[in-house]
Amino acid sequence: MSEEKQVLEVCKHFDVRGEYQRYEVIHSGHINATYRVYYLRDGELKDYILQRVNTYVFHDPVGVMDNISSVTEYIRAKIKAKFGTAKRNVLHYQKTKDDEYYVCMLDGSFWRCCRYIDDSVCFEKTDDLKVVEESGKAFGGFQLYLADYPVEKLCIVIPHFHNTVRRYAAFRDAIAADEEGRVKEVQGVIDDYLAVEEIATRCYRLQKEGVLPLRVTHNDTKLSNILFDADTHEYLSVIDLDTVMPGLVAFDFGDAIRTAGSTCDEDEKDLSKVALDIQKFEAFTRGFVSTVKDAITQAEKDSLSLGAIAMTLECGVRFLTDYINGDKYFKIHYPDQNLVRAKCQLALGLDMIKHLDEMQKIVKKYL
Repeated sequence: MSEEKQVLEVCKHFDVRGEYQRYEVIHSGHINATYRVYYLRDGELKDYILQRVNTYVFHDPVGVMDNISSVTEYIRAKIKAKFGTAKRNVLHYQKTKDDEYYVCMLDGSFWRCCRYIDDSVCFEKTDDLKVVEESGKAFGGFQLYLADYPVEKLCIVIPHFHNTVRRYAAFRDAIAADEEGRVKEVQGVIDDYLAVEEIATRCYRLQKEGVLPLRVTHNDTKLSNILFDADTHEYLSVIDLDTVMPGLVAFDFGDAIRTAGSTCDEDEKDLSKVALDIQKFEAFTRGFVSTVKDAITQAEKDSLSLGAIAMTLECGVRFLTDYINGDKYFKIHYPDQNLVRAKCQLALGLDMIKHLDEMQKIVKKYL
């Protein structure tokens, strides 16, 4: 079956109505296959986002869709109650003729369909502080709308995803096994990561001690997972909800800072260029904290800056672990890229530790 024919067949299951016009492949994203499909209905062009979910990565795609549909409809109800409409402010997933939010085809492929949000744009990266602040509002708003959601109802789609204690245990296992004989050459980097283990794992341990509560978290809070209005650049909706599950507010805040608040890419080789951009940190914090401050506990507010350190060092430990194991998990484009990534994240994490007091003062400023 041709790709186009399969797209059309899937659309029929989702009862997409009108006269089919065309489809195009969306190349952003590295996990799911994504298509934009156009139909003509009542004289207007209607477009939909169709996705084939990667079931190798997500072993329980039904659980993923249960999480997504439940969370988006919960947000929709709150936005509609407040503003009267939620057309452009939350993803709207289509139901099939069987009243499901997904369809499993005869070839085993798993699909979902949502309406395209008109006049929207995404950014991979930006130096525009307004966009950075709006991204803080976007993820803060996500937390705000879901603050009273019963988190125990969510499926755990990727167990131990941000379990930093477990990540460090896997790191030690890799060092002990030394399957590729690489430990000796990177002993200095290993020692540096072990030296910051306490601060890297602090948030997770506070959660296990009952100090930090589990919330509904996005778990992939990069800039490109937000839709912005094409004209005003105000945020519209958070997207890419596959990893929604229980987690810590600090980790969603922190992962966004790791990606949006860095002065360079995550595999920068010149470590002298690697640092936390305090202006971007403040812009994101202003948007995030101002939005969510009345919906989280004091302990959560105190943990936000620690979350940025934790997510940065966790990511770096994972890169270094994969390098020691022979580059089996993360895709690399040149030899030693995982080692370069690990060194870069370590430099960023150490700069955050150096500026921790300043970061915490900025958080308090917007409380």
